[in-house]
Amino acid sequence: MQRPIYLDCHSTTPLDERVLAAMLPYFREQFGNPASTSHIYGWEAESAVKLARESIAAAIHAIPEEIIFTSSATEANNLAIKGVAEAYFEKGKHIVTLQTEHNAVLDPCAYLQSLGFDLTYLPVQSDGLLDLAELEKAIRPDTVLVSAIAANNEIGVLQPLAEIGAICRSNQVLFHTDAAQAIGKIPLNVEAMQIDLMSLTAHKVYGPKGIGALYVRRRNPRVQLAPQMHGGGHERGIRSGTLYPPQIVGFAQAVSIALADRLEENARILQLRQRLWQQLSSLDGIMLNGHEHQRLAGNLNISVAGVDGQALILGLQPVIAVSSGSACTSSKNTPSHVLKALGRSNDLAYASIRFGIGRFNTEAEIDRAAKHSIDTIDSLRQARSQLGLSSIDSKQI
Repeated sequence: MQRPIYLDCHSTTPLDERVLAAMLPYFREQFGNPASTSHIYGWEAESAVKLARESIAAAIHAIPEEIIFTSSATEANNLAIKGVAEAYFEKGKHIVTLQTEHNAVLDPCAYLQSLGFDLTYLPVQSDGLLDLAELEKAIRPDTVLVSAIAANNEIGVLQPLAEIGAICRSNQVLFHTDAAQAIGKIPLNVEAMQIDLMSLTAHKVYGPKGIGALYVRRRNPRVQLAPQMHGGGHERGIRSGTLYPPQIVGFAQAVSIALADRLEENARILQLRQRLWQQLSSLDGIMLNGHEHQRLAGNLNISVAGVDGQALILGLQPVIAVSSGSACTSSKNTPSHVLKALGRSNDLAYASIRFGIGRFNTEAEIDRAAKHSIDTIDSLRQARSQLGLSSIDSKQI
């Protein structure tokens, strides 16, 4: 049986063979613990981690000491948000974030809110972009942190990081960004963008699952964090736990490959996205979610009027592996909070498809995916019409 075409690269990406090759020696031959500093096995592992840390730091224009390895971007987000909240408790208890954040940011914020912190959830415009004037107005004397996602995991929209950073810096407020979807795909410069904390992960950029990192600024200003895991004093006491060299080496290799090929790869993936959109937009009642241009090259998120959302995904499944939103919320029977923030109705939010085009997709796959999507939508609308229902409800749009 032929496997479906994989177009869900915002959920995860396949491991690049070059990344696997870099990782393999650290599973068996060079298997040492980086914290074992009394013999060659530990030195080999420590050296590999050191080089990887330098590589990841260089990718975002940081210094190696500012990179803290975690198990994921989710853990990095928790460490950043809760860590700042605890460390700056005496300065203030107000945090600002966006309504369209990943749940790995929204859930820690909700947790802090349950403890008495004051949270401001900023709306976005209909194209998914933050209104910078709204951010300016939201910052107060007791604001300690602004958290704004770099590249949205559902609609791919790229927030204006440099402008957000400038506003935060002028107000002496720390700026955190979840860059899980952005690393290796768009330019990231923590100095130029005045970012104080940045969450990263490997598996969105053809690296292994189970490894992430948090950038923590060490100067101008030096960010203080309260550790969320204790025991062993690893990562300068900020995040205890034995480091995993194969994963860390794979993370660095994945980022290095992505940076080296970024311009060429983005151009090719953008061409595939436009090819898919051109074919899908030939149908009536197809709406693009998010800004037309200021988005990740591989992201195409659409809402389809006149169909049932669950039937749409089920109809696509045999041929295309796609999702209707974040993989982390796929088990919840609720409409996407991101699409609702854009003003989509419940019906349209349910009847949405997130295409995540990646490194290994081909034109032939895109054409096959487009044809099957169009056939599925037409079939569902015809079935709806036979039941005496309008195929495209103006109220739905």
